[in-house]
Amino acid sequence: MAKIVCVLYEDPVDGYPSSYARDDIPTLERYPDGQTLPTPRGVDFDPGELLGSVSGELGLRRFLEDQGHTLVVTSDKDGADSVFERELGDADIVISQPFWPAYLTAERIAKAPKLRLAVTAGIGSAVLRRLEPFDVNLHYTDRHRLPEEVERELDLTFHPDAASMVPVCDVVTINAPLHPETEHLFNDELIGKMKRGAYLVNTARGKICDRDAIVRALQSGQLAGYAGDVWFPQPAPKDHPWRTMPHHGMTPHMSGSSLSAQARYAAGVREILECWFEGRPIREEYLIVDRGKLAGTGAHSYSAGNATGGSDEAARFKE
Repeated sequence: MAKIVCVLYEDPVDGYPSSYARDDIPTLERYPDGQTLPTPRGVDFDPGELLGSVSGELGLRRFLEDQGHTLVVTSDKDGADSVFERELGDADIVISQPFWPAYLTAERIAKAPKLRLAVTAGIGSAVLRRLEPFDVNLHYTDRHRLPEEVERELDLTFHPDAASMVPVCDVVTINAPLHPETEHLFNDELIGKMKRGAYLVNTARGKICDRDAIVRALQSGQLAGYAGDVWFPQPAPKDHPWRTMPHHGMTPHMSGSSLSAQARYAAGVREILECWFEGRPIREEYLIVDRGKLAGTGAHSYSAGNATGGSDEAARFKE
């Protein structure tokens, strides 16, 4: 039997809502790129419930305990004396969220000899398609160029790298995973190549931007504004400079936590766990690393290496 440690948001301070603004959530059949929605064999929750916080438990407890597994759910994740740190030593599976991450560093992995599966409960936005109706000139760069028919459909201009793209853009939005190639990609040098007075939006990962370089660019006027819902670390220490820098539009990392999104990522986690326990392959779109090597989406989007260094700063949020 397995021990599963799940790190989720703290419960609402004032308790769960007694009613919601609407009686249902949007009905989706597929994502814009054609990927199907999660297809678990069953779920133990009603879509539209608050699932991503501690009491919601991603709707997993009955499913896991009926099979004899142990589920530990906590929001206490930072520091050497956290519940997550104490429970990690004999955990078989860890589940976390990109919005409230339990940073699974090399040091923590070394303390978890039984760990076999790490799951991130989250979903990903289709930014180019959502911007196209606004009649803007769309430029993009990616490790893998989009098909010609998509470029024609959206009238896209491709650039081989960020350095060649940013000089022509009035607004740059970052929608990339964090890995060694993107860690601190937007540093003093790259920001210096941007149009003076351009805007930078980061809804990807906070550490893709050099924290202090962003502050300097806003203070000097090189950037007219910076907005985002991602920080490094998360939650941000109370003295994080992005809280007080000029011309910013920072928000908590909540864009992937709508009730609709929670239903989808809870179902996705359930699907992954069903496959794991039954010895069935986990679908390629969900895989980042398999048997020590990048796989699936990970092989397509990431480079190997550790980009979690410095995450211990998150413990300062608790002080």
